[in-house]
Amino acid sequence: MYGVCGCCGALRPRYKRLVDNIFPEDPEDGLVKTNMEKLTFYALSAPEKLDRIGAYLSERLIRDVGRHRYGYVCIAMEALDQLLMACHCQSINLFVESFLKMVAKLLESEKPNLQILGTNSFVKFANIEEDTPSYHRSYDFFVSRFSEMCHSSHEDLEIKTKIRMSGIKGLQGVVRKTVNDELQANIWDPQHMDKIVPSLLFNLQHVEEAESRSPSPLQAPEKEKENPAELAERCLRELLGRAAFGNIKNAIKPVLIHLDNHSLWEPKVFAIRCFKIIMYSIQPQHSHLVIQQLLSHLDANSRSAATVRAGIVEVLSEAAVIAATGSVGPTVLEMFNTLLRQLRLSIDYVLTGSYDGAISLGTKIIKEHEERMFQEAVIKTIGSFASTLPTYQRSEVILFIMSKVPLPSLHHPMETGRTGENRNRLTQIMLLKSLLQVSTGFQSNNMMSALPSNFLDRLLSTALMEDAEIRLFVLEILISFIDRHGNRHKFSTISTLSDISVLKLKVDKCSRQDTIFMKKDVAQVNEENLPVYNRCALYALGAAYLNLISQLTTVPAFCQHIHEVIETRKKEAPYMLPEDVFVERPRLTHNLDGVVIELLFRQSKISEVLGGSGYNADRLCVPYIPQLTDEDRLSKRKSIGETISLQVEVESRNSPEKEERVPAEEITYETLKKAIVDSVAVEEQERERRRQVVEKFQKAPFEEIAAHCGARASLLQSKLNQIFEITIRPPPSPSGTITAAYGQPQNHSIPVYEMKFPDLCVY
Repeated sequence: MYGVCGCCGALRPRYKRLVDNIFPEDPEDGLVKTNMEKLTFYALSAPEKLDRIGAYLSERLIRDVGRHRYGYVCIAMEALDQLLMACHCQSINLFVESFLKMVAKLLESEKPNLQILGTNSFVKFANIEEDTPSYHRSYDFFVSRFSEMCHSSHEDLEIKTKIRMSGIKGLQGVVRKTVNDELQANIWDPQHMDKIVPSLLFNLQHVEEAESRSPSPLQAPEKEKENPAELAERCLRELLGRAAFGNIKNAIKPVLIHLDNHSLWEPKVFAIRCFKIIMYSIQPQHSHLVIQQLLSHLDANSRSAATVRAGIVEVLSEAAVIAATGSVGPTVLEMFNTLLRQLRLSIDYVLTGSYDGAISLGTKIIKEHEERMFQEAVIKTIGSFASTLPTYQRSEVILFIMSKVPLPSLHHPMETGRTGENRNRLTQIMLLKSLLQVSTGFQSNNMMSALPSNFLDRLLSTALMEDAEIRLFVLEILISFIDRHGNRHKFSTISTLSDISVLKLKVDKCSRQDTIFMKKDVAQVNEENLPVYNRCALYALGAAYLNLISQLTTVPAFCQHIHEVIETRKKEAPYMLPEDVFVERPRLTHNLDGVVIELLFRQSKISEVLGGSGYNADRLCVPYIPQLTDEDRLSKRKSIGETISLQVEVESRNSPEKEERVPAEEITYETLKKAIVDSVAVEEQERERRRQVVEKFQKAPFEEIAAHCGARASLLQSKLNQIFEITIRPPPSPSGTITAAYGQPQNHSIPVYEMKFPDLCVY
């Protein structure tokens, strides 16, 4: 009998005999290495037999698994691994099918050791670069099984950790094997991402509690010292780093769903950690796609609890700051628009008391303090993101936010009624808070670009509202724009220092653009019926301002005049200085109507000393006139311009005193030099002429003065008659003139319908 069996065994195919020879009699002896080398050489010499070798090994492995001969199972998998590493021929695909079948068999087992063994073999296979493509290979089973292993709940903590780590490694192997192979199943499909991403987040979230129970360094390899959370984070980073433009959405959506299902927005620590991993792992040019996903998710949760929305906004803030270092793209205004919309919705929730606008059975009751926290989170996010933007984008955001502020004008109708007034006020405050966050730290080259007219008009209109809190926000915003050198904190206490050098101010030369800007709105209207404190505060503020300006201009006479007035006020009227006004308990007077001139800064004196030092003091005498609306201002300018141009044209055509136009003088270096040198002489001559006029009116007899004034009155009357003649006289007739009774030609006006126009005249 034994002889017959030996004879039949010799007739078996060679590949089977080579496969059988790698298995020892005692599985504890391990793989027979010499026979394994023979099997490998045979597979390389006859690659067409590789698929049969794989099928036979698979048959033996399945049989050994059924018989619980796990030692031989390990030997079979070791042999398969070595064959995979050695063979890269065109017949490898058929062999891989047998290999994957055996790995699936091990993963289906309930034994943790077999699951781990199958996972390790699959990971080795995933790292092999195949020479030939595969068109029909599927990894759906492996994605599902590895994801299931990531959620293992084995009662033994050590075994549970090993199974979860094997599942993560398996998912990492699937990603590496399929992510860059267009012929494989698309791993970025939602059916796969909905399993892979939550499995990684689950392990990232649940950090093992007892690390002391992990194997000692002598018992475990170095690579197994890490915990599932670290491995899951590394796998997630690798997955996101391989994501292309069109796959970002499918990779981010499962993250948002996982955070929703497990209520992870409210603590927000884990959510922020997840999106930091995401933002630092994806390619920078894909950052705006993540921002768009978060904005859409925020809109989708508009009726969720305020704590949930606040968590999403906090995550959005962290992600937006990271994205700003890369490429935000067209999502800048979209982001601010969404955040401002959420602010308005939150205000409505606070006013109505519910998310539906009416309280009924089953309606969630709004917690006002939570909504306030959400609003502050939105404002903080607006500021933190705006601080990372370049100047030109920040300017656009500032204009965009200001355009959303409701103002009492025809173009921005405001809601009426008590509820409408409250909504308008809360909206104004929230938007101004947002604007203050954006404007803080804003840097620009000049004031004209920082405060364009369309923005400044709306901002100053807001400053005229009755609400003191709103006006205070407007002033804070203006200061944030004006203070380009960080001097604001040095003026926190308003005072009249005798030497401002102790403040260590950062001062630079005023640019031409800033000079033009400061020529707007330079004087104030004299307000009547102001309280005593307001009037004292204006005097005190003016004193502090002039004290600062006089020392900055360094004009001795100017500084002396300001110093004298301040010293006089200290002795006789301290209630007109900031040290006694801007305090907790101001010391005021009961009546400011009888203020003597020695306590006031004299406009004539200031104009004289500044003019004598080369400063243009003409505008100090120009009173402030309230500006009209844009439409009125435009129409007024147009009408005045048309009137002036018409009068000039008519006068030039009909004036009998026509003079020939003098050719313009050629401007040369000598001309400019002469103009500069002569300017001082011209000023001296003008002063002398004024002195002579004053002296003449003081010493000349009355008859001479009356004759002089009469001559000037006659000259003025003749000019007026000439102007009236130009404006009242009918236009000349196109057909010519007629002769009057005394032989003098007289213009005759013909009706328009009788006039003869040239043939080429266009109506």
